[in-house]
Amino acid sequence: MQYRHGFLRMVYCAYLSVANHMVNRIPFNSVRCFFYRWVYFVKIGRGSAIHMGVRMHRPRWISIGHHTLINPQCTLDGRRRLTIGNNVDIAAQTAIFTLGHDLQDPAYEVIGKAVVIEDYACIFSRATILPGVRIGQGAAVAAGSVVTRDVEPYTIVAGNPARKIGERNRDLSYTLRHGFYFH
Repeated sequence: MQYRHGFLRMVYCAYLSVANHMVNRIPFNSVRCFFYRWVYFVKIGRGSAIHMGVRMHRPRWISIGHHTLINPQCTLDGRRRLTIGNNVDIAAQTAIFTLGHDLQDPAYEVIGKAVVIEDYACIFSRATILPGVRIGQGAAVAAGSVVTRDVEPYTIVAGNPARKIGERNRDLSYTLRHGFYFH
């Protein structure tokens, strides 16, 4: 039984490795999204783009809305579910985690919670979103911020840990269009 479990784990790791080292290098968004949808079971809405170099953990539990942009070299962690809404702009090198370790536990146990990013949110480059966080509708996360708790709708946050620095316009109605990208 132990052998079978080890073999299945190895097969699953190889399956994910292909997504994170081959599929994410395909130079056409439509082809990448085809593989993510039909081989890795990522729910991807109409008009969304996942740029080259995006890494995914447990892609089956990742859901991406319509007209959402995931820019290069982002990390999307679906191990405890990741839901990204419509018209969300996630800039390059952003990391979104749903799983971590309990630092106070003597056994260093794994803990985690789902992350939800609501419609019209924007997350700027190199931001880090930690497990259990909800980014409210229309909220903005500044570059390099570390988000450790929920962000209220239409709030702008920055820093480590991220704190409110302003408010965003509440009359958002745009549709993100990625155009004809090769990456």
